[in-house]
Amino acid sequence: MNLNHVLLLLVTLVWGTTFPLMKAASATLSGVEISALRFLVAGAVMLPFALKASRAAWRDGALLGAVALVSYVTQAVGLEYISSNRSAFLTSLNVLMVPLLGLVLGGRLSVQVLAAAALACLGIGLLSWEDGGHWVGDAATLVCALAYAIYVILLSRRAAAHHPRTLAATQIVLMAAFGLLWLLASGLGSERLATLPTRLGGALWPILYLGLIASAGMLFLQALAQRHVAAEKAAVIYAMEPVFAALFGWFWLSESLGGRGMLGGALVVAAVLLSEWKFKLKALAQAN
Repeated sequence: MNLNHVLLLLVTLVWGTTFPLMKAASATLSGVEISALRFLVAGAVMLPFALKASRAAWRDGALLGAVALVSYVTQAVGLEYISSNRSAFLTSLNVLMVPLLGLVLGGRLSVQVLAAAALACLGIGLLSWEDGGHWVGDAATLVCALAYAIYVILLSRRAAAHHPRTLAATQIVLMAAFGLLWLLASGLGSERLATLPTRLGGALWPILYLGLIASAGMLFLQALAQRHVAAEKAAVIYAMEPVFAALFGWFWLSESLGGRGMLGGALVVAAVLLSEWKFKLKALAQAN
């Protein structure tokens, strides 16, 4: 496992912490509000770097930012209705969506990647399918998974053309702008905007963490690492996200993780190892 893979695993670990935090914040804030506020915080930090970006970086940042924002908002909306474990499972369906979308877009599917992705999804299902669903929450989270799969593919194709800090900065600043517009549009004619400062009080620290660490910091690391990691490979590494989400959900929210969940986590780890083994064999063959 090289440094880029370690960085993506760190990103995935931090993302795992966001599920219980967003679930807790959803008690007082809507999904749009959580997403808009976290990226306003992140955008304020990254604005100095974005101001130096080229027109091409702004163009790619707008595309990536719009797709990513849809993913973040729909995930937060889903967490208003379903558990963080279930949300993690449905979000991680992008593990299978990435190679399948890549095939539609003219890419190749290897048997190893498809097998690792299928094994990961089986493990995620055992890990997270512990309670009932909600059609609004499930549907919103499925849209999140699809949007994120598209984002992973686009990022792998666009990341190499830009400095990772610049690309992350333009994405985040534009996501803050798009999120603010979405928030204002959704709050027109209601009392939610007037009560937002009061409702934000109990969720201030989670929003700051989501903005500074999980958004600004992790989008930069993701853009840095995915310059050298294929989308299909990155997606399988991201399959570790529900393992971490389940652990943090158990620790912070007392969400249970029984024997079935632990078996699922083991299968996800096995899928990641299978994917790594495949790529090492390929690299060895090329070296010879």
